[in-house]
Amino acid sequence: MALLAFKDMISSDPLGALSSWNHSLHFCEWKGVTCSRRHQRVTVFDLRQQKLAGFISPSISNLTFLREIYLQENSFNGQISQEIGHLFRLRVLNMSYNSLGGEIPANLTRFIDLQVISLGHNYLTGKIPVELGTLKNLKILELGPNFLVGSIPPSLGNLSSLTHLYLLSNNLEGSIPEELAQIQNLVSIVLTDNKLSGIIPSSLYNISSIESIAVVENHLYGSLPSDIGISLPRLQFLLLGANQFTGRFPISLSNASRIQWLVLGGNHFSGPVPKDLGSLQHLTKIYLWGNQFGTGKADDLSFITSLTNCSYLDTVDLSKNRFGGIGIYKTFITGTIPTSIGKLRNLQEMFLYENMLSRQIPSSIGNNTQLNLLELHENNLTGSIPSALGNCKNMEIMLLSNNKLRGALPRQVIGLSSLSIALDLSHNSLTSSLALDVGNLIHLAILDVSINKLSGEIPSTLGKCESLIELYMDANYFQGTIPSSLSSLKAIQSLGLSYNNFSGRIPKYLEELQLLTYLNLSFNNLQGDVPKQGVFSNASAITVIGNDNLCGGIPELKLDPCPVLDNERKGKSHISKVIIPVASGALFFIFFLCASVVLYWLRKSRKKSSPTTSIEGQHVKVSYAELIKATNGFSSANLIGVGSYGTVYKGILGHEENIVAVKVLNLQLHGAAKSFMAECKALRNIRHRNLVKIITSCSSIEFGGDDFKALVFEYMPNGSLEKWLHPKVDEQHQLRILTFIERLNISIDVASALDYLHHHCHMPIIHCDLKPSNILLDEDMNGHVGDFGLASFYSKIIRNSIESQSSTIGLRGTVGYIAPELPRERKEMGDVTKEMHTIRERFLGLRVHGE
Repeated sequence: MALLAFKDMISSDPLGALSSWNHSLHFCEWKGVTCSRRHQRVTVFDLRQQKLAGFISPSISNLTFLREIYLQENSFNGQISQEIGHLFRLRVLNMSYNSLGGEIPANLTRFIDLQVISLGHNYLTGKIPVELGTLKNLKILELGPNFLVGSIPPSLGNLSSLTHLYLLSNNLEGSIPEELAQIQNLVSIVLTDNKLSGIIPSSLYNISSIESIAVVENHLYGSLPSDIGISLPRLQFLLLGANQFTGRFPISLSNASRIQWLVLGGNHFSGPVPKDLGSLQHLTKIYLWGNQFGTGKADDLSFITSLTNCSYLDTVDLSKNRFGGIGIYKTFITGTIPTSIGKLRNLQEMFLYENMLSRQIPSSIGNNTQLNLLELHENNLTGSIPSALGNCKNMEIMLLSNNKLRGALPRQVIGLSSLSIALDLSHNSLTSSLALDVGNLIHLAILDVSINKLSGEIPSTLGKCESLIELYMDANYFQGTIPSSLSSLKAIQSLGLSYNNFSGRIPKYLEELQLLTYLNLSFNNLQGDVPKQGVFSNASAITVIGNDNLCGGIPELKLDPCPVLDNERKGKSHISKVIIPVASGALFFIFFLCASVVLYWLRKSRKKSSPTTSIEGQHVKVSYAELIKATNGFSSANLIGVGSYGTVYKGILGHEENIVAVKVLNLQLHGAAKSFMAECKALRNIRHRNLVKIITSCSSIEFGGDDFKALVFEYMPNGSLEKWLHPKVDEQHQLRILTFIERLNISIDVASALDYLHHHCHMPIIHCDLKPSNILLDEDMNGHVGDFGLASFYSKIIRNSIESQSSTIGLRGTVGYIAPELPRERKEMGDVTKEMHTIRERFLGLRVHGE
């Protein structure tokens, strides 16, 4: 009767967890129910992760032999009944990850054998009952995240068996009780994201069993004991970020060989970082940002070398400190390169690549005349390349690729004769032509200017660069013929000229470049016969696709044969056939000449109009190369969204630099190609002010030869409705809250779009995947429905069939989504706080009976 009373208060059971709960089976055989063998009394009640909704019936208290309750990860509402205190045999109480409210029952203290209390991820209010301190057998106490207030009861120090204390993400105030140091078996203490103040009691650092201390995002202060690495030998997680700690980095931490996470960011620590930090070989994350570490000397970052021993390391953040020297790469550093960097007159090498640096490259770097290596690639740098870099007469390597650099390519840089190893300017938006000064790079081995907006002809002076081994000029606007001067590049091994506007014939001298093993001439306007010797004899070494007027070549290229000339027929005709009336011949010649001129200009005008120069018209053509340029090589910096079948990038398309959104389909996913066709079919003939406008599509081949499909849409500057309703942590301070009127207007916009799709199209269309992330907002906050990858046409035949039957053709949409989608985001925390939940699961082990 107690179990059936529990069932009666369940309002939703989508998985049918309680379908077996009837009189046809003995209650000990019901799902989630475990009975004692001897007396057939219910001892375990386990309905975790069943998506149950409703209220927890007080009748559960009638199961007086109950020892373990597992109701976590459901959708229970209401309060925890006071009657639960009658279960005096209870050992495990787990109701975490629900929507329970109210206060924690104080009479939980009747559970003299209770070992686990897990009530986190609910909406509990009030204070932590001081009576919990009487539970001598309690091992795990998890009460966060919730909305608990007040202070941490000192009585918790009486929990002599406690190993894990989780009070994270509440509104707790006051200090950390000194009494907690009495818990000699404590393994984890997690107090992250509260309003705690004061110092961490020094006696806590003497509990040798501690593996995890997490107090991120509080108001704590004080310093770390110098012997912390010795007194806490089992320490694995030390998370002190976003507080007000001071003092120096304890050298003894190098002895805590088990440490995995070291989070000290956002405090006031100072002094040097130990050079042997790399001895902590289990480190995976180091956050030292926002402190005063360093002394400003050149050797401040010498500890980075030792980190090469940390094979598990995936995150290092050293930003906003006082480190001297330059060698900070792959550390996610943001901000700008300071102009004061030009004061380091003896600087020889600068490594700042693979970070998130933004704004311009300071021209003051040109003052570092001893600089011989500059690596700034893979950042978010903008503006032009400073011509002052030409002052660095000792420069051997300059890598500026994968940024957002614009403007002309300075002749002082492209002609810097000291460059001898590599000059990489690829994946930017550089314009202008290639200056004649490029001929000064006579010692350079690698030159890469691909995926930019460079134009004009290849300067003949490039032939002077006889040391070039690799030359890449792909995906630009170069034109004209391939100059004969390149025949001087005897050392060349790789040559990329694809996706440009080169014309004329393929030079025969390319056959004679004996070291050439890679040649890409694809997607140009080349014509005539393809050579067959040298690199052209190996089909895997060359690419010539996308040149419609090429012919011949080796059979593996599968090009059309070149037309046979009529020279062999001369002299074979009778002399009488040669005597053709002069007047007829002259007329025919004039007619042929005029026709050829007309056809030539028609073809030339077509070729001029083929590149994407405007996106104002409908159904313009766009190439794979143009999309690469538009999105800066599909850079992660331009990523604006990820969907079920593809990725969306922001791009600048065409000479008019129109801003667009490019949806690239991941054709490796099953159904992606079908989704592309479905979206093209759906968007082909529909137009409405509240539908995302499609500009064009692209079905082409990537540089590697794989299929490529993409859709180009009008850019929506305010993103999706999803991010306005449920912003991420790093967006919360950038987005305002939608007003009621804005929400109402967006709802009307969506309703108008659906009304059009259902009732006013040439054939009704069912979207099948309507949700906030597929509703995009323009600059005026007008709603536009997008993503028609799952759309279906709703013909009258199907409509009549459905109306005559009470059935559906099948559910479609995003897996796991059924409207209305309202994810529970009560509190947003930083990345460290979120990841602590994963740590919690690791230590709690709540899925194992009894622990």
